[in-house]
This record gives sequence, structure tokens and C-alpha cells, in this order.
Amino acid sequence: MSSGSLNARRRERELDRLTGGERVDVIVVGGGVTGAGIALDAAARGLSVAVVEAHDLAFGTSRWSSKLVHGGLRYLAKGELGLAHESAVERGILMMRTAPHLTRAMPQLFPLYPGTSRAQQAVIAAGLHAGDALRRVARTPASILPRPRPVPVAEALALSPGLAPSGLRGGLLAYDGALVDDARLVVSLARTAALLGARILTGVEALSLAADRVRVREGSVEYDLRARQVINATGVWADTLTDSVRLRPSRGSHLVLAPGSVSVGATSVNVPVPGETNRFVFLLPQPDGRVYLGLTDEPLDGEVPPVPSVPESDVDFLLTVASSVLARPLTRADVIGSFAGLRPLIAGSGGRSADLSRKHAVVTGADGVLTVVGGKLTTYRRMAEDAVDAALTHANLHAGPSRTARLPLLGAAPRDRLSLVDAPARLVAKYGTEAPRVAALGQVEPEFAAPLFDGTEITAAEVVWAVRHEGALTAEDVLARRTRLSLVPADAAAARARVQELVAKALAGLS
Repeated sequence: MSSGSLNARRRERELDRLTGGERVDVIVVGGGVTGAGIALDAAARGLSVAVVEAHDLAFGTSRWSSKLVHGGLRYLAKGELGLAHESAVERGILMMRTAPHLTRAMPQLFPLYPGTSRAQQAVIAAGLHAGDALRRVARTPASILPRPRPVPVAEALALSPGLAPSGLRGGLLAYDGALVDDARLVVSLARTAALLGARILTGVEALSLAADRVRVREGSVEYDLRARQVINATGVWADTLTDSVRLRPSRGSHLVLAPGSVSVGATSVNVPVPGETNRFVFLLPQPDGRVYLGLTDEPLDGEVPPVPSVPESDVDFLLTVASSVLARPLTRADVIGSFAGLRPLIAGSGGRSADLSRKHAVVTGADGVLTVVGGKLTTYRRMAEDAVDAALTHANLHAGPSRTARLPLLGAAPRDRLSLVDAPARLVAKYGTEAPRVAALGQVEPEFAAPLFDGTEITAAEVVWAVRHEGALTAEDVLARRTRLSLVPADAAAARARVQELVAKALAGLS
């Protein structure tokens, strides 16, 4: 068994072996949640596997989600019972076994105003109770996700003091899952796969695919990597590497609101979109006091950008809809950052992107490459299982069934044990049982215990840990995907010089 540490030294050693002609069972192209999930599934079955990623872990859509672990309520409303059930089951696996340390229950308040008719209220309530039935079927206990219930006006205002009291007639309270950080889930998946022997190769761009090889480029050098089966898990870029699928990406925009700009406590607020039956805008409180406001669902036209931007029209839409239930309307002055994710939806027969199914598919191309498309973050594990099952059949590989439904990630532990970990709660929420090791870096080197700048709790120790153990190779890897400081440009600017210094020192220590 290998170490679960990802770093530049390990990457160089494993890349040398593959470029030297070693053949693995599976090469996965793409280092997002699906690619990392496939690597873990394959490695857990005893297969040899390598991931090649052009940029960094979670570089694409996997860091731009709403950070929610959905139970499938939206799919119930559309009559997609199978997808809703799958979402509820996968949510339970993630929250109870795979990553209790990275997940939490998110209270969701549906405030009721005159604009919500009694009939609409009944439909929402029925949906929430149907979702709770799915929770029970998925065997997720109410101690983790409590049952939905109506709340009176006083309680609705106590939960979310920023709501406009005028016209409020109470609300409906439900619970869903939330991630502390979506990028951290991807890094944890990759590290756990590495612990089981997977090779995680970032900064290696796939140029072309065949069933048994990938042409890649690292810097200015090109070479072939060989496998018994190649799996394309590049998300919204999947159709640039194969002709076997046609995607219609949609953009989900979010705004980052400054702490104190909207008073929602620890409860998310779901605001109905005017003129829509089952669409809501969410105010999602974060542990650091910020609030994410999202999300849109608009088709993306043209070439897929490496990093999507949030158009002004989405900013106006989100602020307007959210302000419709707030005592103090939101303005652009409240916005300190923004991000947009792209959903790799399978092209349908027309209509809006919001109406396209979130089902996933594993497609076999004429070239023999397997491509995984569709789906969503919550169901990554099932997508990975289906992809590896397909690889076993297509390449005549021999391995047992998937083990990931009962495989905890590095740092995971039951919630009662996590509460006993001897480290700051903030670190436990990010690193789980590994939190004491991160904190210990600051005890050994006192300079590592200091925050990166005034106004953040993130310390130098977390930067060093990211380079030594989480595969960060550059300051941008740390700012954008290990600490998420880049979600607020001002924070990234304040930390950049110190992070660059720490990354350089940590990399030098590995050589």
C-alpha cells in the first residue's frame, strides 16, 4: 500500500515510470470529482490506475458547485424518481461513511409570503415530505437530517433575522446536506486513491485518446501513456476529446456576499423564482460568515472557457430575486466575489438547459474510449462505480465489485469521534482526523501557526500541508483550490506573496 501523500516528488517518480513504458489497467483523464472517484473505485478493487489532469485537482466544475449534497428534491418534482432515489442514497453514503468530516446538515427555510399561494405552499410541503420519505428509504437517520416541519413567523425570523417581516406568514423548514468545500472533497478522493496505489498526475494535458493509450503533453514534451482501458472523465470538455457524446453545458452562477450583508444565521433561505414552479435562488450561509447566493441555470454558447465568468445579467438576476424576501435589499456593494460552474449536461432534444436531465451516462466510443458524462457532484460515487464496471467488461479486466460505498476517505470518522479530535474545530471540519497533524506543523515551526494575513484564520501550516500532502505545486493551487482564498479576490491578493514564499520553501524541502 502507498502513502496517501501527494506531492511533487511522488508525481515525478510515478510519471517517470509511466513514460518509461509501464502499462496500467486504467487511465482516467480528468482530475475532477468524477475522475478522482473513478480512480478510487478502481484502486479499491485492486486495479492499477493513473489520473492525468491538465491543470490541478478540482480545476474545473468540481470547485464551482453550490457546495450542497442534494437529496434529489428537484428530481422528484420532475418525476425522475430513480434519480431522486439515487441522490438520496449517495447523500447518505457521503454524510455517514465516506466523508462525515467534510459534510454537515444544512437547514433550509422556505419563507412564505403573499406571492406564494396556498396551493404552491401545499406543493412545496408535499415535496419536502416526499424527500423525507426518500431519506428514510436511504436509511439516513433523522439525527443527521431532521424531518421537515412548518415554522411560525417568530421562528422563521429567529432562524433568518434578515427576512422582511411584512407579509411573512411563516415558513417550511427542511434539511439537506452541504459540503464544507467541494474542492477539498476531490483532493480527499485523490489522496485516498493514492493511498491504495493510484498515480495522480496533475499538470499533464491529454491531447488525444485511444482505447489503450493517451497522447499527453507535459510542458513542451509529448509522449504516450499506455493502459488496458482509457476513461474520459473531463466533464464539460469531454466532447473535445471524443465524438461519441454531444454536450450542452449550462452555467450556474454564484455570488459571494460579505459577512454581515445578509442576516440568515446558519439557515439557508430558498427564494422562489418569479414565474417558475420549481426553481429557487438560494442564500447559503458558510462557516466563515460569508453567504453564497446562487444559482442560475443558463445555456452556455460557444467554446467552454477554462474558468467561466459570471455575466452582469446573472448578478442582477440573483440580487433581485434574493432581495424580494429581505428586509434590506442586496446591492453590488455586498458582493465580494463570484464564481460560475458548468454542468456537463447531455444534449437533449431542445428546450431550456434547466429542463435537461441530470442523469449520467457511460458511453463507449467507436475508438473504444469510455466517456462518463452528465450527473452531478452528489452522485459522483455511483458514476465512478458504473464507469469502472464498464471498464471491466470492455477491457476484460478482472476485479470484484465496487467497495467505495463503505470506504471512508482519509480523515473520515464517525461524527461522535470527530467531536473528540484534539484540534481546532475549523481544522477538523477541513481535515478530519488529520487535523492534529496540520496543527502540529505550527507547533514545530511557530511561524507556521500564524495566519497568512490579518482577517483570515488560514495559517501558513495549511499551505505547507497542501504542498507536502495534497499535491499543490503552485501558489495558485493553494489559493484557488486548497484554501479557496481566491473566491474573494481581495483575500487572494492579501495572501499571495506569503503563499508564494511558503510554496517555494516547501517544494525545495521535497527535492
